[in-house]
Amino acid sequence: MPAATLTSKGQITLPAAVRSALGLHAGSKVDFVPVKDGFKVVALHADVVSLKGRFAGRVKKPVSIEAMDQAIAAQAIARHR
Repeated sequence: MPAATLTSKGQITLPAAVRSALGLHAGSKVDFVPVKDGFKVVALHADVVSLKGRFAGRVKKPVSIEAMDQAIAAQAIARHR
């Protein structure tokens, strides 16, 4: 399994095999997502701005903010049970 060493400045160099597998290049961004026993490294390939308009016209009736809030609250309650 590839490994990396932490420098005194808190930096690491991702091994070439990891960079290749994640499709990373100079300037790429990654996110560290907490999981049960550590963190998962996730490549961030696109900015949220790139999603603008991607889902336009896919719903017949717009969803209200109140309905979104209710759905989010219901999901949060379900996850914490």
